[in-house]
Amino acid sequence: MDEKNSAGIDRRTVLKTAGAAGLMLAAGSAGAVAAPPRKRYAVVGVGSRARMFTNAMTGKFRDTSEVVAICDKNAGRLARAVKLVTETGASQPRGYAASDFERMIREAKPQFVIVTTPDASHDDYIVRALEAGCDVITEKPMTTTAEKAQRIIDAVKRTGRQVRVTFNYRYSPPRTQIKELLMSGEIGDVISVDFTWLLNTVHGADYFRRWHSNKAMSGGLMVHKSTHHFDLVNWWLGAQPETVHAFGSRQFYTPETARRMGLSGPHERCLTCPEKQKCNFYFDLASDPGLKALYLDNERYDGYYRDQCVWRPEINIEDTMNVMVRYDNGAHLNYALSAYDAWEGYHIAFNGTKGRIEHRIVESGGAAGAAKVQSGSEAVSIRVIPLRGQPRDIEPIIGKGSHGGGDDVMLTEIFGDGPADKYKRASDERAGAWSALVGVAANKCFETGQTVRIADLVAGLTPPDRAPMPDRRAPVPMPIRIKIP
Repeated sequence: MDEKNSAGIDRRTVLKTAGAAGLMLAAGSAGAVAAPPRKRYAVVGVGSRARMFTNAMTGKFRDTSEVVAICDKNAGRLARAVKLVTETGASQPRGYAASDFERMIREAKPQFVIVTTPDASHDDYIVRALEAGCDVITEKPMTTTAEKAQRIIDAVKRTGRQVRVTFNYRYSPPRTQIKELLMSGEIGDVISVDFTWLLNTVHGADYFRRWHSNKAMSGGLMVHKSTHHFDLVNWWLGAQPETVHAFGSRQFYTPETARRMGLSGPHERCLTCPEKQKCNFYFDLASDPGLKALYLDNERYDGYYRDQCVWRPEINIEDTMNVMVRYDNGAHLNYALSAYDAWEGYHIAFNGTKGRIEHRIVESGGAAGAAKVQSGSEAVSIRVIPLRGQPRDIEPIIGKGSHGGGDDVMLTEIFGDGPADKYKRASDERAGAWSALVGVAANKCFETGQTVRIADLVAGLTPPDRAPMPDRRAPVPMPIRIKIP
């Protein structure tokens, strides 16, 4: 993201002038080169995801970035977040209640606002921050409805400020390898994509015990989770989705499944469940020190239970989803997501005019925010199969850390001073809208059974910046001749 509020002298200038400054000091000169002031950030929402950003700014990037304010509606979590950042010695942020958002911006004067609140409230803080003169970094999904996406699109145009949506999956090395292969024309024009994402009964179940199980707050898995996947396909193809048709239902995480597994029925939460010894979906919130401190110890402030029963009848999100998407370049996507699978990860196949790419990742998905690293890659494969030729396996580049190594690469780009990115992995409100709107359209399909056009959902949405892809009008090589008896 081009940061309009970058202050003072940039890092390259400092490095260039450092040698001259040393000579002046050695000669007894009083001259000195001051380091550029740190960029000022406010963080809104201090659930588990906020830690990725605050840890970066108080650790690796503490010399260039400063947390000046933290805002949350839960007074206990807010006080804890302020304390943790202050204890690092990197900065001394002030804490603000959610009702004091505008006062926070006036007093703390952040250049950037980082939004990590529940999904349905993203648009409110994004728009208010833009109108207050700040640029915004927001967690995915950017928002949950077409109306809210329109608010953000209009606010960016009205204010001239910038929005960055943190799609960390783009940055994991194997997914960048796939982008490189597609950009190189390895399989020519991509005509169709088959994409299946599986969530196991540890990670998958976790969405059904948290606030995500309320579609009004999360947009359901089609928005909260699949926006990652739709964004990957949009970015891999360098194309925009045009039409969506989808089917979805809740078949596994139901009261009936609980009874079929021998339970007397759903209960309120794991902590007080009378059948916790019988239910192997039991979640011991107190056993993880971080989650306990973040949620269990602060329930009294807002009444939020992080360990709600996954079998509750009031859950209104789907666990079984199938989506078909047609793109503006003619490509078709067949996508499936399920949340109760025997393994975690995905497999995807790109079918093109010159061959096929098959890519598979097996992940170790756990409870969100727990001490165990989320979405670590356990097995990764990439295979290229030319038309009428011999397949070859490509050695994948394996990343380290959360989300397949994507988080660290992305954070370096956000807070550091990295080189220009030929893959165009940075994403703004346009990419955020294109991905979320596929999920929004899918949710609409679930209700009506009708195909949805993205253009009917919002106005004024333009294509994001894209890396160059092969010319779909270029000549296509004739595949090798196969002798047919």
